[in-house]
Amino acid sequence: MRPFTILDGLVAPLDRANVDTDAIIPKQFLKSIKRSGFGPNLFDEWRYLDVGQPRYQGAQILLTRSNFGCGSSREHAPWALDDFGFRAIVGESFADIFFNNCFKNGLLPVVLPAAEIDALFALVEVTPGFRLRVDLPNQVVVRPDGHVIAFDIDAFRKECLIHGLDDIGLSLRHADKIRAFEERRRAEQPWLFA
Repeated sequence: MRPFTILDGLVAPLDRANVDTDAIIPKQFLKSIKRSGFGPNLFDEWRYLDVGQPRYQGAQILLTRSNFGCGSSREHAPWALDDFGFRAIVGESFADIFFNNCFKNGLLPVVLPAAEIDALFALVEVTPGFRLRVDLPNQVVVRPDGHVIAFDIDAFRKECLIHGLDDIGLSLRHADKIRAFEERRRAEQPWLFA
């Protein structure tokens, strides 16, 4: 998993509440358990029915409303967002399972107050090329005008993102102890390995 520390990125707005995982990555594209290849189908029904806004191409930060990622608990949703190029999602609230899946897949979901989200949507609309700085170590989002917005994050999740540690990475930090245990077990109980 890629580490996440500070991101200065272009912002793409998705001014909708209750965006479910079937809208994020429709079920007909869930044909693989690889973490890549889902980006082209992100928001498939919305993106391909609308010519879109070229000014948002290359965006790394998705701005959204409340309850983003509701619906089924597919891990493919954060995979698709990441594969498309998003590294952070800034919104009023997130569905629980989606929120947890983001952290396990290197995406940073940032919860901000509704008034701050409203202000960000207004700024994105009138400012082509609007960017935000998301600073995970200091737990702040900084607007181009210098306005700083603090956000909360669980300390363990923060540490995992900063160091790029998913569940497997956390286990592999103890690889030496795991190998030592396996060697000791093989010596003490050789009949298990016959």
